[in-house]
Amino acid sequence: MGRLTVYREDAAAFTAVSNQFIDSYMTDANDAQLKVYLYLLRILQAGRDTDISDMADRFNHTEKDIVRALKYWEKQALVALEYDTGKNLSAIRLLSPSGAAAGQPGETTAPAAAVPPALPADIVPLPAAAEPVSPAPEKPSYSADDLKAFRSNEETEQLLFIVEQYIGKPLSVTEVRTVLFIYDRLQFSSDLIDYLVQYCVGKDKKSFRYIEKVALEWAGNHITTPLQAKEFACKYDKNVYTIMRALGKGSDPTPKELTYINRWTKEWGFTLPVIEAACERTVLAVDKHRFAYADSILASWNRAHVHTPEDIHTADKAYRKSRPDQTQSRPSVLNNQFNQFPQRDYDFDALEKELLSN
Repeated sequence: MGRLTVYREDAAAFTAVSNQFIDSYMTDANDAQLKVYLYLLRILQAGRDTDISDMADRFNHTEKDIVRALKYWEKQALVALEYDTGKNLSAIRLLSPSGAAAGQPGETTAPAAAVPPALPADIVPLPAAAEPVSPAPEKPSYSADDLKAFRSNEETEQLLFIVEQYIGKPLSVTEVRTVLFIYDRLQFSSDLIDYLVQYCVGKDKKSFRYIEKVALEWAGNHITTPLQAKEFACKYDKNVYTIMRALGKGSDPTPKELTYINRWTKEWGFTLPVIEAACERTVLAVDKHRFAYADSILASWNRAHVHTPEDIHTADKAYRKSRPDQTQSRPSVLNNQFNQFPQRDYDFDALEKELLSN
């Protein structure tokens, strides 16, 4: 059989990978590390940005797996991790793979003329990520007697029943071993395992491989209660960072800020578009106390049963009808094309005075 010519029709729609990377780095990298590095090259080529949560969801890994992969490539001198003043990971710079692995045994060194040009350095913004604080324990090979004893306990029998309800099917032997590992070696309480499975299923992740990864991540961060797990999960919730950006915040949320966000999303049940509308009005009105200001807007909407963009529009129309004198006294604002936003319908000066007086 003759030799084959490999070519592509869509030459413009591809991502370049250095030969040095293929020759010297690919062999030793694991699945998560390869996916992360190739995906960084892909988004760099496309001129897009990403975040840790997006990569974790895309590749069915936890956020901690993504951070470990980034740390691995940093040790290999293929990426430079950059941090802000609070020592939070804020950006990634891709480095040329030419040189760090040069001279390793088994490496095939191409002639100088055949070496591809270095990849352009660029920055890929990423949110802050926590550092691992505890090593993961080894998963033992539980025997049939171990599993029988685990199932015979009244508490764990009830726990397995609850897990099966979340998953929607009877658990296999391998899946029971995973639950036993989380209960026995990671020392999770039944309540914490209940919340763990509920959390993963809520993200449409029913794979026990994924559930175990999340459990290891929580254990590494000394999480022992459902409340701690909930607070930890909130820090990496995409909606949290969307809301932070909508309020002009580029850092991780503080506990107080998370309290506000949880109230808006969980207690009051507002959707992201409605919260973003409140944030937009807040940013255009004040420079300080933005969370308290947005909270006042959303509190008033909650009392008035305003929970959709259509409800906001209806409330704005009702407000305009009730305040015709203000509309007539400020024609320049209404006629300015850069102020055609719903925030014009609120007396922000009065609201700010009320906030500052508290």
